[in-house]
Amino acid sequence: MKKESIKKNSEYRKVYNSGKSLANRYLVMYVLDNNTDKTRIGISVSKKVGNSVVRHRLTRLIREIYRLNEQKIQIGKDIVVVARMSAKDISYHDMEKAFFHLLKIHGIEKEEMI
Repeated sequence: MKKESIKKNSEYRKVYNSGKSLANRYLVMYVLDNNTDKTRIGISVSKKVGNSVVRHRLTRLIREIYRLNEQKIQIGKDIVVVARMSAKDISYHDMEKAFFHLLKIHGIEKEEMI
Protein backbone atom coordinates (compact mmCIF):
# COMPACT_ATOMS: atom_id res chain seq x y z
CA MET A 1 0.00 0.00 0.00
CA LYS A 2 1.38 3.38 -1.00
CA LYS A 3 1.81 5.87 1.83
CA GLU A 4 -0.09 9.10 1.48
CA SER A 5 2.04 12.20 1.69
CA ILE A 6 1.60 15.91 1.20
CA LYS A 7 3.41 16.92 -1.97
CA LYS A 8 1.96 20.11 -3.43
CA ASN A 9 2.93 23.56 -2.24
CA SER A 10 -0.77 24.46 -2.00
CA GLU A 11 -1.38 21.51 0.34
CA TYR A 12 1.49 22.61 2.59
CA ARG A 13 0.16 26.20 2.57
CA LYS A 14 -3.30 25.00 3.59
CA VAL A 15 -1.90 23.13 6.61
CA TYR A 16 0.39 26.04 7.56
CA ASN A 17 -2.40 28.62 7.32
CA SER A 18 -5.35 26.68 8.76
CA GLY A 19 -3.69 24.04 10.91
CA LYS A 20 -2.78 24.19 14.58
CA SER A 21 0.95 24.39 15.23
CA LEU A 22 2.88 23.30 18.29
CA ALA A 23 6.63 23.06 18.71
CA ASN A 24 9.33 21.66 20.91
CA ARG A 25 13.10 21.99 20.81
CA TYR A 26 13.62 19.94 17.65
CA LEU A 27 10.38 19.99 15.66
CA VAL A 28 7.38 22.10 14.74
CA MET A 29 4.22 20.13 13.97
CA TYR A 30 1.20 21.49 12.11
CA VAL A 31 -2.00 19.43 12.22
CA LEU A 32 -5.18 19.91 10.21
CA ASP A 33 -8.26 17.68 9.82
CA ASN A 34 -8.52 16.51 6.21
CA ASN A 35 -11.96 14.84 6.46
CA THR A 36 -10.78 11.63 4.78
CA ASP A 37 -9.94 8.18 6.11
CA LYS A 38 -6.21 8.72 5.51
CA THR A 39 -3.52 10.49 7.46
CA ARG A 40 -1.01 12.31 5.27
CA ILE A 41 2.40 13.54 6.32
CA GLY A 42 4.62 16.23 4.89
CA ILE A 43 8.19 16.84 6.02
CA SER A 44 10.02 20.13 5.64
CA VAL A 45 13.69 20.73 6.36
CA SER A 46 15.03 24.18 5.49
CA LYS A 47 18.41 24.77 3.86
CA LYS A 48 19.27 26.73 7.00
CA VAL A 49 19.40 23.43 8.91
CA GLY A 50 22.33 22.05 6.91
CA ASN A 51 23.54 20.65 3.62
CA SER A 52 21.59 18.10 1.59
CA VAL A 53 23.12 15.14 3.46
CA VAL A 54 21.93 16.53 6.81
CA ARG A 55 18.50 17.50 5.44
CA HIS A 56 17.90 14.10 3.83
CA ARG A 57 18.99 12.29 7.00
CA LEU A 58 16.44 14.26 9.05
CA THR A 59 13.74 13.63 6.45
CA ARG A 60 14.46 9.89 6.50
CA LEU A 61 14.45 9.82 10.31
CA ILE A 62 11.07 11.54 10.54
CA ARG A 63 9.56 9.43 7.75
CA GLU A 64 10.77 6.21 9.40
CA ILE A 65 9.39 7.24 12.81
CA TYR A 66 6.05 7.97 11.14
CA ARG A 67 6.10 4.67 9.19
CA LEU A 68 6.80 2.54 12.26
CA ASN A 69 4.20 4.30 14.39
CA GLU A 70 1.50 5.11 11.83
CA GLN A 71 -1.05 2.89 13.60
CA LYS A 72 -0.63 4.97 16.78
CA ILE A 73 -1.79 8.18 15.07
CA GLN A 74 -5.45 9.15 14.60
CA ILE A 75 -6.67 8.94 11.02
CA GLY A 76 -8.06 11.84 9.00
CA LYS A 77 -5.24 14.30 9.66
CA ASP A 78 -2.77 16.24 7.55
CA ILE A 79 0.47 16.55 9.47
CA VAL A 80 3.40 18.75 8.45
CA VAL A 81 6.60 18.26 10.44
CA VAL A 82 9.25 20.98 10.22
CA ALA A 83 12.73 20.16 11.50
CA ARG A 84 14.44 22.92 13.47
CA MET A 85 18.10 23.87 13.42
CA SER A 86 18.71 22.12 16.77
CA ALA A 87 17.67 18.78 15.24
CA LYS A 88 20.78 18.68 13.06
CA ASP A 89 22.78 16.14 15.12
CA ILE A 90 19.89 14.47 16.92
CA SER A 91 19.74 10.69 17.47
CA TYR A 92 16.86 8.50 16.29
CA HIS A 93 15.73 7.96 19.88
CA ASP A 94 15.63 11.69 20.70
CA MET A 95 13.82 12.45 17.44
CA GLU A 96 11.23 9.79 18.23
CA LYS A 97 10.70 11.30 21.70
CA ALA A 98 10.28 14.79 20.20
CA PHE A 99 7.81 13.45 17.59
CA PHE A 100 5.67 11.65 20.19
CA HIS A 101 5.77 14.63 22.53
CA LEU A 102 4.16 16.75 19.79
CA LEU A 103 1.62 14.03 18.90
CA LYS A 104 0.63 13.86 22.56
CA ILE A 105 0.16 17.61 23.05
CA HIS A 106 -1.75 17.84 19.77
CA GLY A 107 -3.98 15.08 21.13
CA ILE A 108 -3.77 12.94 17.99
CA GLU A 109 -1.99 9.95 19.49
CA LYS A 110 -4.33 6.95 19.71
CA GLU A 111 -4.89 5.51 23.17
CA GLU A 112 -2.88 2.36 23.83
CA MET A 113 -4.83 -0.89 23.59
CA ILE A 114 -4.21 -3.11 26.59
